[in-house]
Amino acid sequence: MKKILIFAIIGLAVYSCGQRANDDYVKEKDTEEKVLTFEERGFLNNLASLCDKSFEGQQIYMEESRESWEDKKFVMHVTICEDDRVHIPFHLDDDHSRTWMFFIDDKGLRFRHDHRYEDGTPEEKTLYGGYADGKGTQFRQQFPIDQYSIELLDDHDKMRQWNIKLAEDMSTFSYKLLYYGEVVFQADFDLTKPINVTE
Repeated sequence: MKKILIFAIIGLAVYSCGQRANDDYVKEKDTEEKVLTFEERGFLNNLASLCDKSFEGQQIYMEESRESWEDKKFVMHVTICEDDRVHIPFHLDDDHSRTWMFFIDDKGLRFRHDHRYEDGTPEEKTLYGGYADGKGTQFRQQFPIDQYSIELLDDHDKMRQWNIKLAEDMSTFSYKLLYYGEVVFQADFDLTKPINVTE
């Protein structure tokens, strides 16, 4: 009888430990899955579907007070596509200093602008951007400026926001910069005609 009781206690202890470990795993898994909303995950996946391709674009709108890029050649290259990140270098003529970065961190889907000099060292004002506001779709996300970027860009009065939109038929990629909800710059890229990187 004592042996049966001992085995029962050991069995219960093993089951309890296993159940706690399983519960911890489920909680951890659920937390990982809830980092992004369904729409944000779909948006990141749609970007990743363009991986290893390059596309030409053009300036659609530039506020009059800003320097126009109308005569420049716009090219975006979708280069890094992983479960938690997509990187898109954006070239203006021979200026290859910019990369758009979409990635997941502990606060959700983040968008940043990585600016670097020709030797690869970061520029003084780099990695600015914001987090998805939770109001987007699988084809459109809005990124209001975050606190880091407000301080970096001294942007207390403009409160900029970046809107990234993919056409639902995946024919265009649109980048918009807004101040106070008004567009000050927009560039669109034609996704129907991938180009060779040598072009």
